[in-house]
Amino acid sequence: MKMQGSDYDDRTVFLGEWGPFQQIVFFLLCCSIIPNGFTGLSIVFMGDTPSHHCHIPAHYNITVQWRNVSIPWEEHGGTIRLSRCTRHRLDLIKSYSDQGYEPWTDVNVSEIEQELCTDGWEYDRQQYTSTIVTEWDLVCADDWKTPMTSSIFFCGVLTGSFVSGQMSDRFGRKMVLFSTMAIQTIFTLIQVFSPSWLWFCAFYFVVGMGQISNYVAAFILGMEILSPSIRVLFGTLGVCLFFALGYMLLPLAAYLIRDWRMLQLALTLPGFLYVPLWWFIPESPRWLLSQGRVQEAEAIVRDAARRNGVAAPEVIFERTQPGNQAEKMQSHNICDLVRTDNIRCITIVLCLVWTTLSIGYFALSLNTANLHGDSYLNCFLSAAIELPAYTIAWLMYRYWPRRMCLFSTLFQGGVVLLLIHLIPQNMIGIAITLEMLGKFGVTAAFAIVYAVTAELYPTVLRNTALGACSMASRVGSISAPYFIYLGNFYQSLPYILMGTLSVLSGLLSLLLPESLGMPLPDSINHMQTIPCCKRSERSKTYNLTSVKGDEDHSDETMVDSTISGLKQ
Repeated sequence: MKMQGSDYDDRTVFLGEWGPFQQIVFFLLCCSIIPNGFTGLSIVFMGDTPSHHCHIPAHYNITVQWRNVSIPWEEHGGTIRLSRCTRHRLDLIKSYSDQGYEPWTDVNVSEIEQELCTDGWEYDRQQYTSTIVTEWDLVCADDWKTPMTSSIFFCGVLTGSFVSGQMSDRFGRKMVLFSTMAIQTIFTLIQVFSPSWLWFCAFYFVVGMGQISNYVAAFILGMEILSPSIRVLFGTLGVCLFFALGYMLLPLAAYLIRDWRMLQLALTLPGFLYVPLWWFIPESPRWLLSQGRVQEAEAIVRDAARRNGVAAPEVIFERTQPGNQAEKMQSHNICDLVRTDNIRCITIVLCLVWTTLSIGYFALSLNTANLHGDSYLNCFLSAAIELPAYTIAWLMYRYWPRRMCLFSTLFQGGVVLLLIHLIPQNMIGIAITLEMLGKFGVTAAFAIVYAVTAELYPTVLRNTALGACSMASRVGSISAPYFIYLGNFYQSLPYILMGTLSVLSGLLSLLLPESLGMPLPDSINHMQTIPCCKRSERSKTYNLTSVKGDEDHSDETMVDSTISGLKQ
């Protein structure tokens, strides 16, 4: 007889809810998330563009007065500043200077022809010693490379989401977790020695592949090992708070280290501290059971019982029949996420919600350097606002229906962002407050959607599903830097677009099935049915191996699963 999620929880209830084993797994998996907080968003400081203007070479022997007027003024965003991409023709200025003419007195400087910055740029070094922008002159005609750098990173995240989910469901959560942590750490270290922007982006792509993969693997591993009550705490508060902790450390490190290479090196070193975790974090027993590796799963559970000081029963998991054993070992892939009408509808809705959340979260996070005021403080506030957001998400997730949790946070974040364009430009404090409130709603929704996705999909597809949804969301994160870029043309346009998408996604999330009180499904047959699908979908079976024993899964099984889940 095939084991359902409620069966696994019932058979391991003797371990208790919060023993030393669960505490160690909870804490170590959360700690593995910390580097993700500063790795993915370090480009906020490494790729920031300081004030700059055309360089005036010293061999142009011109007077101080002419040197001071060699850079024209321009209007930008309602303010007047020195031009960043043009200068007055230096040969003409030198000619006037050599003839003894005075600017404005003898010559109307505004009528002098202008030229591009053919001799490079001078950058304001007060805030940064160097960034990738100042090192490789990613300004003016090459300013498109700055948002492209972030997009390339998220392209790596997209690739990692596609590959790692299926690898994790096939080769195990633990193997993928540690291999991708190693990839992220090693290539971040190599990135310090990038000789050019192209090499920097190539390494950044690989870092992105590892960054999302270890996050999803750690999340799934915790959701499958921990007990139902702790699972909610882990999924909506644990990993998220530790991600926010890493995010909050970023502006502190960037404030102390103003050179981008040294900052990157400092952010790399903590990754090597996670090597010993291999001997303390076990593989997921649920995944081992789904692969028919019962003895290995029992060994992990018995070790957990020993650590918790409790006695394990003589037989924990029943051995399956050969036919069902073959089914458990049946490999699944990303195509199974659209195999039936029900799972296809769930996948489409979740992918759209994930995409919108990714646009909002990363656009607001990457935009902190462009806000008025101190960029380090703004970044810290953007990270700190995540702490109450995750706390509220956890409290909501404990007591509210899942759909209402997702809808309310998305809707609140979207409405607040839509209000920003109504604020006068001189009321900067109110605009920043609204942006932080929008970040609050989007962040809370992001924490909730991870847990909702993990609850809706079965064990045999859970990591693949999370990877696929994360992969779809990378369409949003790849485009997020360009949402910010649109602000150069109309300052409020990014907020209008993000707000509208968030409100619409909140309404769309109401179509998802409710998973409150339901056990984690282990097979596709055990998934909840989306309301917009026909009722007959509830009685359909999904059997790739044509095992007759699974043809009896119907409404009765779903009711039994619901009762078991409510008892927990």
